[in-house]
Amino acid sequence: LQTHPKSINDLAPQALEIIQYGLADDNPRIRVKAIEVVIDTKRIRLMPDVQRLLKDEFVPVRFLAALAVGDLEYHLAEREVAGLLKDEDENVRIAADYAMGRLGYPDRFQLLRRAISSPDQRVRANAALLIGKTGDKSALKLLYRAKEDEDSDDKVRFQAAEAIAMLGDEKIFPRLWATVFSYYVDDRIRGIEAMGALGTAKARDVLITKLDDDILEIRLVAAEQLGMLGYATGEPEVLDVFTKKLTADLDEQGLERVNVLTALAIGQIGTPSLTKFLPHLLKNKAKAVRIAAAKAVFQCAMKSKK
Repeated sequence: LQTHPKSINDLAPQALEIIQYGLADDNPRIRVKAIEVVIDTKRIRLMPDVQRLLKDEFVPVRFLAALAVGDLEYHLAEREVAGLLKDEDENVRIAADYAMGRLGYPDRFQLLRRAISSPDQRVRANAALLIGKTGDKSALKLLYRAKEDEDSDDKVRFQAAEAIAMLGDEKIFPRLWATVFSYYVDDRIRGIEAMGALGTAKARDVLITKLDDDILEIRLVAAEQLGMLGYATGEPEVLDVFTKKLTADLDEQGLERVNVLTALAIGQIGTPSLTKFLPHLLKNKAKAVRIAAAKAVFQCAMKSKK
């Protein structure tokens, strides 16, 4: 299961190749996952590949590609992303608006602020996400309004709550706490990720309690979020995946999901006892697992440079 590379940097060329292939994959979901890695690990050298995806036929791909241009402040794609302000899809238009704002254009984010009241729930949820990413605390009123609006569906309400957490408003803690202890596993995962975004001492304490959850996926996401906050507290829970054969009874879909979450947790925690499993995960037959493992390699390499 494990090999011992001289250093995490020895895995970087393989990780880079995986993401390059992901950006060119026939499956739009894989392209989206690959763009997310470029954004989260700030792989500026891959931005020419992402720039080409601004013209992709699938809306989620164009949306993420525009987001990448903004988050990495990639001015070389300025003209193309400006063109997306006239895209046929409103989700893409607000992503382009966000990108132009991040590229330094004044009076941007206005389209974004209006979109939080859109009758289209998907647009409304995406607007909430992007407003959270702007870091603009003056937008908190808009997010609270969207969260409490009777016309907002559950996805919008939660995305608004997560965006409020991203902006550091501790008043959202009780709402996140309720989500973390939801009956539904996917809701719990979203709540845990939002607690990580909030990042307060109280949020960290909640994350630690979720390391004892009876659902493996929950434990792994909690470990990942704690790692993101600088705590290796969840290392034993991730190690258990390998040492206690916790995936033995899972079907193919369940195994892929756990392997992805395991790789993501390794990337945030980054201890040698975990990174030694990355070579194995980089060779997994599932593309989503290989992409998550490649992301982990980039994250661990970034940690080693600090």
